[in-house]
Amino acid sequence: MGRFRPPERPGSKYITPAGAARLRAELDELWRRERPQVTAAVSAAAAQGDRSENAEYIYGKRRLREIDRRVRFLRARLQGMTIVDRPPADRSRVYFGARVTLETESGAQHVYRIVGPDEIELGGEHISMDAPLGRALLGQRLDAEVAVSVGSETRRFVIVRIEYAAECAGASSPPARS
Repeated sequence: MGRFRPPERPGSKYITPAGAARLRAELDELWRRERPQVTAAVSAAAAQGDRSENAEYIYGKRRLREIDRRVRFLRARLQGMTIVDRPPADRSRVYFGARVTLETESGAQHVYRIVGPDEIELGGEHISMDAPLGRALLGQRLDAEVAVSVGSETRRFVIVRIEYAAECAGASSPPARS
């Protein structure tokens, strides 16, 4: 097997205002605070002489490359983003930004918010619109049955509630549009 890997399909270019603010804050933190500190540390380490065996210099340069890579990624990603800040005209369907309550075949209920791939938090209730379940939910109506293949099994869900952020008590971000 060769080294070639086909490029991954880029994630959707939609984001909530809160998600965009979080990415901008990360970019600002890296560019204005962390990078100058690491640059100063690398300069101080370089002044000590032999760089080939200078761990502070080597790891500092590595960290600078990581920061620069992340800064380039964030700038490119934010440049093409569409910030979705209004609810869709048809709130009876699942679109970006919807908070969807699903019921499993066993009767258990799960709540997910459809967001962009840059807003996913591990362990949170957010689900990417690019994920298999997210794609299956988009455009569906209340009481629709959704089937998602997970490995060799198929899981079925019924949509029991569709809400948008303005309708949810304590919503953390503004509603979205389609």
